[in-house]
Amino acid sequence: MHDSFAFVSKLPAPIPVFDIGGGGADALAASAPERLALILASAETRYGRIPLRLGDALSRQWLMRANNPYLPEIDTVAARLGRAGAHLLNLSYEWTCTSGVAPDPSGAGNRMLRTLDWPLDGLGRALVVARQSGAAGDYLNVTWPGFAGIATAMAPGRFAAALNQAPMPRYTPSCWLDWAVTRIRLAARGQLPPAHLLRRVFDTCRTYAEARAQLVETPMCLPAIFVLSGAEPDQGCVIERTETGASVRESPACSANHWQGFHRPGRARGADSVKRARTLAEIHRRAPDGFAWLTAPILNRTTRAAVVANARRGTLWVQGFEADGPATAPLTLP
Repeated sequence: MHDSFAFVSKLPAPIPVFDIGGGGADALAASAPERLALILASAETRYGRIPLRLGDALSRQWLMRANNPYLPEIDTVAARLGRAGAHLLNLSYEWTCTSGVAPDPSGAGNRMLRTLDWPLDGLGRALVVARQSGAAGDYLNVTWPGFAGIATAMAPGRFAAALNQAPMPRYTPSCWLDWAVTRIRLAARGQLPPAHLLRRVFDTCRTYAEARAQLVETPMCLPAIFVLSGAEPDQGCVIERTETGASVRESPACSANHWQGFHRPGRARGADSVKRARTLAEIHRRAPDGFAWLTAPILNRTTRAAVVANARRGTLWVQGFEADGPATAPLTLP
C-alpha cells in the first residue's frame, strides 16, 4: 500500500485549465500565482537579478514608446510579482520550435503538430491551458501565467496556430554582432511583436481566411514564422514573415527555425533545425493523435511543450516536458 502510494505521488502532475473569459495575462497570473513565481525564479537563476532588472526596464520603455495594447495587462502582472521580470519575459523570444500542418489522417479537418523548445527550466512544469474569449469567440491558449501574447492556441471551429522563432538576420560574420544589430533595429520600431499579433488574431478573427490575411499582411517589429491550421482539410499553411514581407507554403507543410520560402541569409535557431522540420514532415500525415510521434530531434532536452490541435474536431492534446522527460501528464480537451 505504501509502495503504491509512493509510485502514484511521483506521477507527472496534470496540466490545469483556467477559465478566464475576456481576461488576459493579469487574470491568468491571479489564477496561478505559484506557477508565475516558478517561472520568475527560474529566469532569475538563468539570467541573474541585475540583468533581469535592466532588461525589464528597457522592455517596459519599448512597450510604452510603441503604445503596446497589452502593456496594461503586463503592468498588472508586474505589480503582482513585486519585482522585475514580467516585461522582459513578455518580450522574450528565445524559443525554438518544430511545427507542421497537414490534413488530419482521420479525415476530419486539418491538424497541427507542434513542439516548443526553450532552455528555461520550469516552463514544462508551469504549463497551463487558458480558456479565453475575444470578440471573435472562445479559444484554448497553451501558455504560462503572466504571458500576454500567444505562442500556441486553438479556437474550436475556427483555426489553430503557433509561432516559431525566425532565423536571426545575418549582417556580419559574427553571431553576437548580428544579435546586437537586430536589437538596435528593434529599438527603433513600434509595431506589434509576433506573439501579440497572434493574440490579436485569436481575439478578432472569425475565420481561417481572416486569420491568414492578418498574419500575412500586418507589419511586425520582428521576423517570425506562423503555422496556421483551419477547419477544412485544405486549410493550412506556414507563413514565413519579415517585418513587412511574407512567404506562404500551403499544407502539408512543416517548419522549424530556418527559412524555406525566403532566399535570404539567416542563422537558424536552435539545434538541428533542418532535421527537425524534415523529421516532422516525414511522420506528420500518418502520426496518430497523442504524442507517439515525439522522437529526436523533435523531442530534445530543451523541449518544454508538445501540442496536437484540430480545430474542426475542437480537440487539443498538450503535455509539458523538462530536460529529464515528461513534466506533466498528457491533457486531452475537450
